[in-house]
Amino acid sequence: MDKQNSRSTLKTSKHQDRDKKSLFFGGIIVVLIAISPLIFYSYKSFPDNAIWETSFFTWETVFGSWIDFSWYLFGKLIPIYLLLIWFFTCKHWWHWIILVPLAMYIFQLWGIINENRSADEVELIYLFPLMMVVIPLVYLVRAKLFNKVRGTDLKAFEEDLMTKKTMWQQIRDLFR
Repeated sequence: MDKQNSRSTLKTSKHQDRDKKSLFFGGIIVVLIAISPLIFYSYKSFPDNAIWETSFFTWETVFGSWIDFSWYLFGKLIPIYLLLIWFFTCKHWWHWIILVPLAMYIFQLWGIINENRSADEVELIYLFPLMMVVIPLVYLVRAKLFNKVRGTDLKAFEEDLMTKKTMWQQIRDLFR
């Protein structure tokens, strides 16, 4: 009986350690998400003119003022920050699709950092190749998972892909 008690206390101890780590990391993630509005509204601490002068540097922006620039900057950084947290903490099979909006915000951020006024207009050109790779891969992962769940083989899946269908049938098949 002593061996059984020591084994059960060992299992309970490992389970409690894992729960403590999970609570600790969960608490850190909650704090990181909770401070996102504070990070966003830090744009108000920038100067309200186009030239920022300190004893160390002098910077000029093409935006109306540094507040405008920082508003655009933090408007892109905060979604990137939150999407990264979501991507790295998500345990679902589809979490790779989060890379698409993440890449969109990163391209927009790049345009803002380069002080390009048309930042939200051309990122689709650069985002499209990523979408052409990520979306079919995520769909194939979904298909393989559902094949395992349903018990069908890949040959039946390939035959289904080769059949001609109307647009309505294709949409209906996405949700079956």
